[in-house]
Amino acid sequence: MQKDEGAFLRMDFVGQEYNEAELMAVLLSREVRDGEVSACGALSHIPAAALLLAKELHAPNAELIILNTVFKPFHTSRQFHFLAQRGELDLFFVSGVQIDRCGNYNLHQLGPDPERPRARFPGGYGGGMIYYAARRTVVFRTEHTRRSLVERVDFVSAAGTTPPDVLRLGHPSKVLTPKAAFRFDRTRGSLQLDSIHAPYTLDHVRENTGFDLGPSGTVTVTPAPSREELRVLRQVVCRKMIDTGTYAEWARRQLGDAETRAGR
Repeated sequence: MQKDEGAFLRMDFVGQEYNEAELMAVLLSREVRDGEVSACGALSHIPAAALLLAKELHAPNAELIILNTVFKPFHTSRQFHFLAQRGELDLFFVSGVQIDRCGNYNLHQLGPDPERPRARFPGGYGGGMIYYAARRTVVFRTEHTRRSLVERVDFVSAAGTTPPDVLRLGHPSKVLTPKAAFRFDRTRGSLQLDSIHAPYTLDHVRENTGFDLGPSGTVTVTPAPSREELRVLRQVVCRKMIDTGTYAEWARRQLGDAETRAGR
């Protein structure tokens, strides 16, 4: 569930510009830990860039799996699912049409009536199982509105919480959008606002979120992408994605400098 965000520039406090795709790639990359196995599915442009960025900057020993690209250690998705079921997948990035306050996400349909949905989507191949099997899952959404962040999803493609007798290796960790970060509180079984990305305000995030933000109090500002993160993303990661055919056109359009976008 990604959209083309290249035209939407924002500026940090020192006059540094970046688009929403770059912001999301940087924020997702910070969730990758050195020495762990981290993965994203097919058609996951932003998480792919995030994984490669983390490998370059702070997680040189991370094992990366980017399905349907050269960055995968096996030939079939079935082998990937077996790896997750064995408990060997530390981090997975996933998106959804809708995400609700309980950490459920929806990849199947819009509308409460399964026989007459307003829209039907292809679902997620194995995504529900991986949500249970991965040690940590970061859910991301490139749209932060009341129609995407809802009180209750129309269809539960994968559940944020499960009964105590259900075998589950991991749980949702965070939800990241272009406006804010939410952490998953396992005690409450719900998402809580963690930080807000500049230049947005608490009132703006509240107005554009379809569920309660959690306990009131001081909300921190998300650290903006650093010059080094953006430099490596634009120069090293972009070049690697183009050279390996890993969403090359997307990388050229979203991450490249003027020469890269011109095809030089």
